Amino acid sequence: MIVGTAGHIDHGKTALVKALTGVDADRLAEEKARGITIDLGFAYADLGGGAITGFVDVPGHERLIHTMLAGAGGIDLALIVVAADDGVMPQTREHLAILELLGIRRGIVALTKADLAGPERRAKVTAGIRAVLPPLLREAPVLPLSALTGKGIAALRTALIAAEAETGGRAAQGPMRLAVDRSFTLAGAGTVVTGTLLTGRVQPGDSVIISPSGLAARVRSVHAQNRAAPEGLAGQRCALNLAGDGVEKSAIHRGDVVLSPALHAPTDRIDADLTVLGAEAKPLGAWFPARLHSHAVEVGARIVPLGEPIAPGATGPVQLVLDRPIAAAVGDRFILRDTSASRTIGGGQFRDLRAPARKRRTPERLALIAAARAAEPAMALRALAAIGPVDLAAFLRDRSLDPLPLPAGLGQIGPLVLGDEALSGLRTGMAAALAGFHAENPDLPGMGRERLRLALHPRLPKEPFLVFLRQEADAGRAVLDGAFVRLPAHEVTLAPTDEALWQRLLPHLLGEGRFRPPRVRDLAGEFGLDEREIRRVMKLAQKLGRAEQIAHDHFFARTVTREMVAILRDVAAGTPDGWFAAPAFRDRLNNGRKVAIEILDFFDRHGLTLRRGDLRRINPHRVDLFD
Repeated sequence: MIVGTAGHIDHGKTALVKALTGVDADRLAEEKARGITIDLGFAYADLGGGAITGFVDVPGHERLIHTMLAGAGGIDLALIVVAADDGVMPQTREHLAILELLGIRRGIVALTKADLAGPERRAKVTAGIRAVLPPLLREAPVLPLSALTGKGIAALRTALIAAEAETGGRAAQGPMRLAVDRSFTLAGAGTVVTGTLLTGRVQPGDSVIISPSGLAARVRSVHAQNRAAPEGLAGQRCALNLAGDGVEKSAIHRGDVVLSPALHAPTDRIDADLTVLGAEAKPLGAWFPARLHSHAVEVGARIVPLGEPIAPGATGPVQLVLDRPIAAAVGDRFILRDTSASRTIGGGQFRDLRAPARKRRTPERLALIAAARAAEPAMALRALAAIGPVDLAAFLRDRSLDPLPLPAGLGQIGPLVLGDEALSGLRTGMAAALAGFHAENPDLPGMGRERLRLALHPRLPKEPFLVFLRQEADAGRAVLDGAFVRLPAHEVTLAPTDEALWQRLLPHLLGEGRFRPPRVRDLAGEFGLDEREIRRVMKLAQKLGRAEQIAHDHFFARTVTREMVAILRDVAAGTPDGWFAAPAFRDRLNNGRKVAIEILDFFDRHGLTLRRGDLRRINPHRVDLFD
């Protein structure tokens, strides 16, 4: 269990931690000289229950709230400290508001310096505490005690032991994330970072990334709850000894996150739900400047309400536009403070780490934010997929989740997940679009793939759409014919006389001379026919997918075109970087330069090859164009 202190300056938080653990959490010389906590302090002890309890001692001064926030993000229980002689003070109220915004549901109130107040005073202060406790902490016990005399410390220790027993370990599944609150160099060991392990587990030898910088590192050793350990688990305070090129104290900062490499995807634009504290003077409008705190990170932010300005005491969806990228996860809590660091404005939870800069207020976007509020991942995935395709890998990454079984009612197309209704609608839409196209163009072999993709809703990206088409073809609901798609029942045939002429022409497009077939004028001379008749039948064959017009009046059989694509890929594969010159292709075809260039220009026009000067390479996104 991780316990975090909260309360006004000089109410005895550090003295109380020392009385419980025997450890003085004030580690800086300035802290000892001034008698106040300036930075985060840490202490660990077995309070008698057999488990190691970690304490995070935070500053109480109003100017050090940002430091308090760095330590409050990963705690299991709040130890709220109120001095009996002072009572509830401004930072008591602000700390309580922050605990409420962070969703901290368990707490104990330590009424310190009880030896300085009589029964009536203690009763009055206790009533005052009860009046300001937020709803989530309304049932927290109030325990009078004195760190100086030791009276009441045993009762507090007993309460903490009971809370420790009730603390269920956080799920250690999922990729690991550790929020860094300290980075330092240890003699003989090297760079060490400390923080709370938010998800997953970490072991010596693990490869990690320090995000958002992207610095790669390796875990040399692990300390969990202040003891050397074979692994650290979610919910524990851990110290990681890191090694790697550039891994040093100056390269890792408070607010960075050490995480599994697959999770590294920093963001500087986040959709979130924001609750504005009731003490604010006016609603929060567009582009309101603030300081955002989440776990140990602090960054400048602009708040853009996605509806009406958010009134004091109200909650609403917003977009957070950050000054720089941070590492975060969906569901992470955040706090907003004003730019002068004089007051807390509000807080909430992240809902979408990939928020768009444009069209952020559309009904679909607001529906996606609402769907992301579901607490269970399977429920959130189902709700999001009911609105539109969900990138499953990004969904798992942004929530720090292991792969999960696809919930009932969902289907998968490549990397995308769709609701069964959306998938059924996509199939119905495809059938209707193809039927309409065939009715209007009975002489064409099918509808162009890209044209069909743009006609359907939801509109899939190109790669998943190709997966969808292949799935439909395998199921017998569509036929793929090169760049065209058609319904299985659709057939285009030539008139008998045209078919007879095509069958006479086809042998001249095949055989040894297939890579340099006769042109229209040559075929017309050989058959004693008008060029226009030859050209007309060739163009009809092209519409049917039997031929390709490589250049003006120069037609190749479709099977030969496929063969030339295979040769192109083989030529490209034989070069170190995939770039090849025209002569290499010409030599493989045993062809003339002019015809080889015409063929390459044809592939350039269709996007199969990408040209740079006299060199070309295969476009991997179009290699299946003539399949």
